[in-house]
Amino acid sequence: MSNPGALSRRARLAYLVSHPIQYQAPLLRRIAQEPDIDLTVFFASDFSVRGYKDVGFGGVGVQWDVPLLDGYRHVFLPRLRDGNDVGFATPLNRGILSALRGPASAAQPAFDALWVHGYSTANALHGILAAKLLGIPVLLRAESWLRDRRRTPVRLAFKHAFFAGLQRMVDAVLPIGTLNADYWRHYLPEVPQFLMPYAVDNRYFADRALAARPHRAALHAELGLDPARPVILFASKLQPRKHCDQLIAAYAQLAPAPGVEPQPYLLIVGDGEERAALERQAVASGFASIHFLGFRNQSQLPAFFDLATVFVLPSRHEPWGLIVNEVMNAATPCIVSSDVGCAPDLIADGVNGCIVPVGDINALAAALRRILESPNAAEAMGQGAFERIQAWSFEQDIHGLRAALAATIPGFTE
Repeated sequence: MSNPGALSRRARLAYLVSHPIQYQAPLLRRIAQEPDIDLTVFFASDFSVRGYKDVGFGGVGVQWDVPLLDGYRHVFLPRLRDGNDVGFATPLNRGILSALRGPASAAQPAFDALWVHGYSTANALHGILAAKLLGIPVLLRAESWLRDRRRTPVRLAFKHAFFAGLQRMVDAVLPIGTLNADYWRHYLPEVPQFLMPYAVDNRYFADRALAARPHRAALHAELGLDPARPVILFASKLQPRKHCDQLIAAYAQLAPAPGVEPQPYLLIVGDGEERAALERQAVASGFASIHFLGFRNQSQLPAFFDLATVFVLPSRHEPWGLIVNEVMNAATPCIVSSDVGCAPDLIADGVNGCIVPVGDINALAAALRRILESPNAAEAMGQGAFERIQAWSFEQDIHGLRAALAATIPGFTE
């Protein structure tokens, strides 16, 4: 917990976000522990609490097994439109202005600052406009980066015009990492930045990976794996942009001879629209060492992180990749593509993992060989991964948030 100065005023912070998010809940609990930050979270929808069918997981019913609402004050805004996903106008709410203003009889607004997650929804824009109308500073956090999908000249011109207007309404941005900071410098060059890194609950994942270690033999037996063989792990939604197909192709290159299985296993955790095609690709390879394990909930994942010798995320258009943070807490090295947003901040090539050019199957196979060439190499890189992620944590988030509040709220100190 931070140690604010005795003269620091209490900051009344509103946070506007679409729905309870499993990655964010522990961070919100941590912020709520700050004695001089009075946090209220405004949610547009409760679909993640109710349980829903996730299209990205192939329509699998999702009910998170970690607490999403405990430990911080929260309010669900009145809904005009709701669903099981987030789009420009879904969910859509009313009452944002009145929530920020507070009682009509009050001389001052109910909040000293508004933190908004994202800028591309009607609710986010509503919140930003309402805050500026009330004279409340706006802090903006999002996942965007410049390595984005191609846009026509007309769409790019519209985007620049949009950001020219947005720049006048945002008082600070909270970059999640290096590539996101570059994005803000490009589109909002006059807005001050305060790093608030994309982090996970490191202690949660490290403790559970450690607790899973004594049960590793049982998990090997459950999955029918030979403990002497290394394990390559993929754990994400089975969508085209995640490129599990390229991982299977790279895995095939590890075969020592035609018709001979690679020494490592390939475990694929997750579900989604590509599962059937990926299973056909695995069958066509002729390897019985590729295992599809389906969707696994948050509390189940650390056991697989502990089991893995190396984790791979070969995605295209991956703004961050929080699964990499989680895996690193199990002291497991990671291979990521150059299109995974966390790569510049978390992965030191050859030290705690590898970064490969996106779409380069040969480079991915070479990286797998590099890490799997000896147990000592994988173990040393895994230790490097663990040490790096300990310095990318909620404590850095608190530091960045406090700095942003100190810069925008008179009388608040870091």
